[in-house]
Amino acid sequence: MKVRKVAFTLIPVRDTARARAFYEKVLDLEPGLMAGDGMWTEYDLPEGGCIALFRSPDGSSTPSAEAGSMVALEVDDLDAWIARLDGAGVAFKARTINSPVCRMSIFADPEGNGVMLHELKPKG
Repeated sequence: MKVRKVAFTLIPVRDTARARAFYEKVLDLEPGLMAGDGMWTEYDLPEGGCIALFRSPDGSSTPSAEAGSMVALEVDDLDAWIARLDGAGVAFKARTINSPVCRMSIFADPEGNGVMLHELKPKG
């Protein structure tokens, strides 16, 4: 059971249009996968990695109780990781979040930094 890679870095935003204008016009990034309601926009980087803009449904700037960015680590077996973290006494901010393409868990490291484990759902 290993962490595979950084799946994406989550950037919490309050104003999706303003954030997208910056990432697309100033940084010249091309948007990829996005939610129609503006809650989620991904920018795949040409040599690997992904930046994901996220606006919470309630309009807050953070996807969880932590402030600032969050790293999402891709794993193969989210349930095994949840069990491992439970055994280590880690408190989850969100134990399991389901999306159309993945399952995720959110917690904080001992310094309060946001960490997400991300498992892609099988295709097809």
